[in-house]
Parts: sequence; structure tokens; C-alpha cells
Amino acid sequence: MTSQDATQPVGSALRIAPAFIATTADVPLGVSTAMTALYVADAGRYVIKSVTNTAVRDDVELNYPTVAKVGMQAIVQTAAPRCIFLTLDDEADPLARWLSVSELTTSQGRLLPPALAAEVVRRGAGEARMQVIELLYGSAALAGQPPAKLIQTELGVPHRTASSWIIAARAAGRLRGMNYNAGRPAGG
Repeated sequence: MTSQDATQPVGSALRIAPAFIATTADVPLGVSTAMTALYVADAGRYVIKSVTNTAVRDDVELNYPTVAKVGMQAIVQTAAPRCIFLTLDDEADPLARWLSVSELTTSQGRLLPPALAAEVVRRGAGEARMQVIELLYGSAALAGQPPAKLIQTELGVPHRTASSWIIAARAAGRLRGMNYNAGRPAGG
């Protein structure tokens, strides 16, 4: 996936690939999976549209108990950060460098360096905070993960604060096209 594939604007600063195909192999299970997911604006996230499972060993039968062990939502959650892009440059600049969320992720699995997280949490970090909330919310919601939990983890704030910042970002129009419904069944 490259930034040229990210043609769908979401929120005020993110661009996503409107669809992706992810492939993976679960060697211990003996199953290879290919999945197609599409961004559905009404859902505000990537939605799984097709799945093909293939047994990769002779001793594996593709039956319900075997296929039920394939973590389809986990595949979407792993693939989506490679399909979500943003730029730190002027978006109108044809030479702007677009980065995927997966490229921003540090070796510790965090999106934000600790110094940036601390800056965003400080009082008066209005626009910078909104940009970070949009990035974190979009990264989680588009992949079907709980955005408030990611914001809590990344910024070290309580759930109430994360929820308040999400409400403010939504009111400011920063979260258009992104949605997370708590309690939605995984992969549903």
C-alpha cells in the first residue's frame, strides 16, 4: 500500500485507501487467509466483504471449528494502519510526504513519541490536541478498535478525558467519516 492508494479523504487530515486485500498465514492452525475490506462511509470504518481460507497442510480440514479460529478482525486491525495516511506538510503541495500510520508507529508499538504526547496533554494544546485526537481516533476506529482506549494509552489520560476530547474533536468536524460503535461484535 502506498500513499497514492489513499484517495479517500476522512476527517480533516487523513486519507485512506478505499479498499484493501490482506493475506496472512496462521502456520500453527494450517490456514492461509485472504480478505477484502472496504471503507464504508455509513459505518465509518473498514468492513470485511470477502474472506477466502485455504488449508496449507494435508492434515487440516476447513470446517467450522477450524475457520472460527481465524481472527478476521485481527487481520483488519493489523492491515488498516498500512492504509491510513497523513502528511505533516501542506496537503496541497504535490511534493508533500504522506506517511502511513504504520510508519509512525514506534518500536514500542506507540504512535506518538512521549514528548509529543506530553505536549498534547498540557493545558492550551488546542489545535495540536485536535490533530492528535483525529489521528488516534481514526487509526483505531477505522480498524474497528476502541478509540478512547487508544487515546488513553497513547496520552496517559483517564477515560473521561479521552471521551471529552473525542466529543470536542467531533464537534469541531475533525472526525467526519470515522465511527466506532462500542459493543459491536468483532468482525461484524
